[in-house]
Amino acid sequence: MSYINMWQLEFMNKANFALNMRFFKKYLFLLVCFVTVLTAGAQVKTLKGIVLDKQSDEPIPYASAVFKLSGRGMLTDSLGNFEFRFSSWPVGDTLEINNVGYKLTQIPFTEAQDSAFITVYIEVLPPQHEAVVKVKYNRALWFWRKIIAHKDRNNKSQFDNYGYEVYNKLELDINNVNKDKLSKNFLLKPLNFIFDYTDTTSEKTAFLPIYLTETISDYYYQKQPYKTREVMKATNASGFTNESWMKQLGATYQNVNVYSNLIPVFDQSFISPIADNADNYYNYKLLDTQYLGGRRLVHLKFSPKRIGENTFDGDCWVNDTSFAIQKITMRPSMDVNINFVKGLSLIQEYKLVNDTLWFLYKDKFVVDLAPVGENKLGAKGRKTTTFRNVMVNSDTVLRELAKSKANEDIILIPKTNNLPDSFWNKNRFEPLNKNEQAIYTLLDTLTNNKTFLRYKHTADLLTTGTRDLGNIRVGPWFYWLTGNRYEGTRVRFDLATNKGFSQHWNLRGYLAYGFTDQQFKGRAEVKYQFSRQPWSYISLSYKNDLDNGQVYYDQLGSDNIFASFARKANVPFKFQRVEERKIEYFTETYKSLSIDLGASSKQYTALLNLPGKEFFPSSTGDPLNTFETSIRLRYAYQERFLEDNFYRSSFGSQYPIVSLKYTHGFQGVLNSSYTYDKLDFSVSDYIKLVPYGSLYYNFFAGKVFGTLPYQMLDHQPGNEWWYYSRYSFNLMNRFEYLTDQYAGFNIEHNVGSGLFRYIPLTRKLKLRQFWEAKGIVGNLSDANKQLNFVTGAPFKSLDGKLYMEIGTGIDNIFKFFRIDFIWRVLPQPLPDVKQQRFGIFAGFRFSL
Repeated sequence: MSYINMWQLEFMNKANFALNMRFFKKYLFLLVCFVTVLTAGAQVKTLKGIVLDKQSDEPIPYASAVFKLSGRGMLTDSLGNFEFRFSSWPVGDTLEINNVGYKLTQIPFTEAQDSAFITVYIEVLPPQHEAVVKVKYNRALWFWRKIIAHKDRNNKSQFDNYGYEVYNKLELDINNVNKDKLSKNFLLKPLNFIFDYTDTTSEKTAFLPIYLTETISDYYYQKQPYKTREVMKATNASGFTNESWMKQLGATYQNVNVYSNLIPVFDQSFISPIADNADNYYNYKLLDTQYLGGRRLVHLKFSPKRIGENTFDGDCWVNDTSFAIQKITMRPSMDVNINFVKGLSLIQEYKLVNDTLWFLYKDKFVVDLAPVGENKLGAKGRKTTTFRNVMVNSDTVLRELAKSKANEDIILIPKTNNLPDSFWNKNRFEPLNKNEQAIYTLLDTLTNNKTFLRYKHTADLLTTGTRDLGNIRVGPWFYWLTGNRYEGTRVRFDLATNKGFSQHWNLRGYLAYGFTDQQFKGRAEVKYQFSRQPWSYISLSYKNDLDNGQVYYDQLGSDNIFASFARKANVPFKFQRVEERKIEYFTETYKSLSIDLGASSKQYTALLNLPGKEFFPSSTGDPLNTFETSIRLRYAYQERFLEDNFYRSSFGSQYPIVSLKYTHGFQGVLNSSYTYDKLDFSVSDYIKLVPYGSLYYNFFAGKVFGTLPYQMLDHQPGNEWWYYSRYSFNLMNRFEYLTDQYAGFNIEHNVGSGLFRYIPLTRKLKLRQFWEAKGIVGNLSDANKQLNFVTGAPFKSLDGKLYMEIGTGIDNIFKFFRIDFIWRVLPQPLPDVKQQRFGIFAGFRFSL
């Protein structure tokens, strides 16, 4: 072929190629236009949604969302979200939401829409006993053992130190609100405006948000030696001013560590599914795996092996490389013995710190309370704690801890309560939802409503017994009107100042009058509070009144309105009058040691069924008149308190509490007649024995050096009422046994459900079982016998023998009461002596 023909052929090929390209571009343009027209004619339909736990409102990750007819489906993401896109709306189809451990939820679609967002609440299946297939190799148990083997690496309490910024939010809602019914209640009619805040927009039953508190703190922890410091730098609690309560809401006392062997739930302890021996209490099952941020997570389900034990039912997602928990959800197992609780969820989420360590990011606790029964008016409490700016094994943490002297230090920065909304909008870790925002508006309205304030003050008076009127506190009311054999009808009125009067000075006292003996009695006290951290004060008091027989705070005294209904029959009243002048100085150290110094002058006057002054003549001073000084040392490591006004109540300690007291009596001072020395020692503790309940013990001993009248000796605490007293000998009368040296014990073991969990009825009633034993060995010298065993005296001596009571009973009757069956087993009575050997006692106690 010639060069010319070749050139012509090449030219023709190029021309055809150009022509083809122009044709292709036109075709492509027409195709795009056609597709665009079709797309415009058939717009994409979008369905978005989120899947939440109905009880806790917690998003459910990796739940299945599948359309029943078309079979089209997907899994929710790690935040519980899903999204479908359709060319046509799935009218006539049903979306099924399913997740392990939850009921199948179906949402039918009956109307066509362009787009929608739905919130799907799914409900936990009732706990069921699954058949456990025993195999030689259990992969779920192998995986659990890997988690346990890596606990030390993942458990934050094993770090030398750590710190973080923490945001706490606590919310209280009223559940099952029937607006139409409640608004007609004559007591609530003046407050009908509150029902405007009722949420009825969700699938759940209507609820009324009523309370919200927020705190932001910096928290620091050191393992060895143990030390914590929390700086509460912002608090938001409308109408809430008690600083002691606010400190309870911070990070120090609201911290649950899922890696611990025991997890506290109210006043009980539960066995963690990640406890070292949890395989004795739980069955484990591997479900599926998912990827999050390029890391594989394994889904592990746990369920209790036995009903009625303090265990959880739930699941967790675990990183398959570090075997660290990424998210865990725990719910109490079936028929667990907790009062008033209809539903409870504990959820924890973890995030990576420094790309190697999974550290707690969010801790959520949600509880549904039903105090008057299912599907009736109840309450829901929510606690959400979020952490950020985590530091592990940091010098910054050590520098902050060095600023505190106490082992546990909580600092509430002044003037940080109820900061403006602009501050919280900028600094809270997550925004409030619509209901939470409405709570503050509601509370501000209620705090200025006279009807609400009247109801609130009435409730305070009934529950605490006192009422604040300006800077004055009135009450307690249960002392106002009583009666006894010696005084007849007795009236009493108490007054005190509160912190509104002074932050340091406290004045309190009462005046009483008996209509039969026609005598005035009373007490007055002046206290100056040096500081509250550590607790330190000095007080001066004067008292001239009957000794009412109350030795311990849980014991009824003759001046309590309830005492007249519960006193044992055929037990003689014993009355003496005491005139006391006392000065006391109390202080604590930052190392959990308290020192109590006191000096007092007492003049006793026997009134009824006790020997009087004529039996105790004295050559120096007045008979039955003493002057003594004392020093008491008490060590209570990490003891917690709740302060109110100028007094406080102990929440106890996780460690034994030790007390030692020395007293010396001076003859000749303020007409005192006696010289003596006394030593008293005690050690007590309250131990959780999960799963075997809890154990309280107290061991005590003492000795008196000197020959003295009965008032200065140790008369062991008896109980002359049918109301049970934990710290007294309930089948022993007052002044029955005198001792000048003694040693004893007091043990009570609350088993929890015990045998009751095996009986369906008693398990449903949530009855609890306990046993108890109290004993004392005591003696009285011959000289003290000769002085005190006078004609008509009610005293006896143990003479070195053991006095012991044993008992058992039923606790948590109707959620509030207990019955004790007590036997007096030692010492055996003489043949001609009548003695009560058995008694049934009633008690009242509120607990969850």
